[in-house]
Amino acid sequence: MPIVNTGRFDINYVEEGEGFPIILIHGLAGDHTAWFPQIAALKNKYRVIAFDNPGSGKSSKVQNPVSSADLADATLGLMDKLSIKKAHVVGRSMGGAIAQQMALRSQDSIQSMAMAASFARLDPLGSQIIKNMQQLLSWRKSWSEWAPHAVNLFVAPEFFNENPDLIKNITMLISDESRDMISYDHLATTCLEHNVIDELGSIKTPTLVMAGKFDPICSMTAQKWMVDALPDVELTVFEKSSHFFLMEESLKALTAIENWLEQNS
Repeated sequence: MPIVNTGRFDINYVEEGEGFPIILIHGLAGDHTAWFPQIAALKNKYRVIAFDNPGSGKSSKVQNPVSSADLADATLGLMDKLSIKKAHVVGRSMGGAIAQQMALRSQDSIQSMAMAASFARLDPLGSQIIKNMQQLLSWRKSWSEWAPHAVNLFVAPEFFNENPDLIKNITMLISDESRDMISYDHLATTCLEHNVIDELGSIKTPTLVMAGKFDPICSMTAQKWMVDALPDVELTVFEKSSHFFLMEESLKALTAIENWLEQNS
């Protein structure tokens, strides 16, 4: 996989397909592999780029504090390196926060924006959960001990109870001890400090807000704040799901994204 330098960070990315570009931005605890199902589905119609955020995967580690604006600059830098003047941007969780900063900084570069389980500001519950996960990792210094305490926050109770093998696989995935803990801690603080509620009114870019009804991290309260503030916005709620609704209701989520891209291409 190629790596490009965007100034402050080296960015590892994958690119598949041809057509109008789509930039896929993953969340706090993931990397570009979180997008494999969407890449497979979209590459026949679009030029799809997914990458590791700084601090994730094979991109540069984040050894010092970083803002969501810094991460947006890195993503815009990647677009520049790939000669992409305009793209759809799809962000999940922290990735949606980065997408907002991209639109605020370079609105002409964004054809449309779709945010999955994201936030313009975390509500008190979401903030407390992120702080708890930071604290647990600092206490135990072990992803394998951290993972069982986190996984139940990502999916709805019914999904957790009915899919034990899948929950075991997710737990193993986020138990990867090769992940950099310092980077995670800085990126978690990035999420806690992200607050652009008062700036969203200036974003004229068509925006799809996708929400999991049972999501405690990026709650329906946080979704309502975004919907109320954005001028050109649609809301899709996943009634059975939590933070990982792209997996919990995968067909509905993929259909929503595909319809949104077609509508705004």
